[in-house]
Amino acid sequence: MVATALPMREDLSVDFDAYAEHVAWLIANGCDGVVPNGSLGEYQTLTDEERSRVVRTAVEAAGGDGARVMPGVAAYGSAEARRWADQAAEAGAGSVLLLPPNAYRADETAVRAHYAEVARAGLPVVAYNNPVDTKVDLTPALLARLHGEGSVVAVKEFSGDVRRAYEIAELAPGLDLLVGADDVLLELALAGAVGWVAGYPNALPRSCAALYHAAVSGDLGTALPLYKSLHPLLRWDSRTEFVQAIKASMDLAGRTGGPTRPPRSPLTGETGAAVRAATEKALAEGHR
Repeated sequence: MVATALPMREDLSVDFDAYAEHVAWLIANGCDGVVPNGSLGEYQTLTDEERSRVVRTAVEAAGGDGARVMPGVAAYGSAEARRWADQAAEAGAGSVLLLPPNAYRADETAVRAHYAEVARAGLPVVAYNNPVDTKVDLTPALLARLHGEGSVVAVKEFSGDVRRAYEIAELAPGLDLLVGADDVLLELALAGAVGWVAGYPNALPRSCAALYHAAVSGDLGTALPLYKSLHPLLRWDSRTEFVQAIKASMDLAGRTGGPTRPPRSPLTGETGAAVRAATEKALAEGHR
């Protein structure tokens, strides 16, 4: 499932036609579906109308197959997150991705209430654990409790600690583990992950899909060389400049990435050169 970047025109308006084409292209090139309105989709900078239209566009571009669309419904308030979950359901999406409360360092009681409220929208909820950015850690024990209460069906694990996969499996064996960062794909796949909420397929879907399927099937002979070859790009998914980096790679690969909305600024200097060099190397090695 690709956390989709959102194509922008030079005037920073959303290019919805390009986005629809991008969603269809990703699915045609081996990806199972899309995750609109995540951080990579710059949801924090969108108006309510833009954010709603992104979901509707994704569902339509995916052929109306809601199972292929899992919108991010993160918001500062639980009521607003629930509203976005209701909107996703109305648009025909099949599931939603939800960060914990992050306007402050929420305690366990607040986290549980937050997920329970959004689950009442009726769609399967995938928890998004990103303690680096949110300062709220969905620990294996807390995830097990959320799963036991029926509030979540899976977790996008972005802590970077691959050891957690085994504890999650022990405490909540029915909870699906999804790889949440591109640069730990192989490690988490070998630890039992059954999905990948991915960034770099925006630029190189065929190679990333081949890597994913080899990894989850345990085909190390195929997966390990691919992983080593792609890792100079995949690691940008875990860095502060990930949106700009992935959009720059898309542009270099002939896709429509375009600029990012402020406060994100264009890549410059050594950072921009490093992304360009890694992308050009991957393209020269035949990754697509």
